Amino acid sequence: MKKVLLLNGGKKFAHSDGRYNTTLHETALSVLDRGGVDVKTTFIDEGYDVAEEVAKFLWADVIIYQMPGWWMGAPWTVKKYIDEVFTEGHGSLYASDGRTRSDASQKYGSGGLIHGKQYMLSLTWNAPQQAFDDPTDFFEAKGVDAVYFPFHKANEFLGMTALPTFLCVDVMKRPNIENDVARYEQHLTEVFGLKA
Repeated sequence: MKKVLLLNGGKKFAHSDGRYNTTLHETALSVLDRGGVDVKTTFIDEGYDVAEEVAKFLWADVIIYQMPGWWMGAPWTVKKYIDEVFTEGHGSLYASDGRTRSDASQKYGSGGLIHGKQYMLSLTWNAPQQAFDDPTDFFEAKGVDAVYFPFHKANEFLGMTALPTFLCVDVMKRPNIENDVARYEQHLTEVFGLKA
């Protein structure tokens, strides 16, 4: 049985109140619970104990980041969480950057200590799908994972590997929460090998 840490990175700010992300977070909790997966949660904006979060990373087999895309990346609260938790995890989540003065063959980013663990991004964006896929549109057909390249690398620095990203688009101008929930349920069922 897998153990999953669900991180809700939704936040009330300006014209957003975080409901879309909370709904998807609760969907994941429900699907995984029904599937017999052991789950722990953190709602980042409600506060957290940094040492306890490190312990949750060590406990979990998979970490799921649920968050909106803000200014082409993670909200500042999620970045702050990463900065605090990953830094606190020195010696347990990672040993070093991987290099040593005595062995130049060691590569930067090879000092992670939590190999075998996985992470997944579940993202909500106001941008339409076309913005990610069309070579003439904003993200030049690079796709959503290229937008999150530094975020992926931060997790890989610890030794984790990525599961397929889940993306909801056009959530402000043309929201379709019922369809997005159904797609997310299917995504989680497939990724975790759960019975439908």
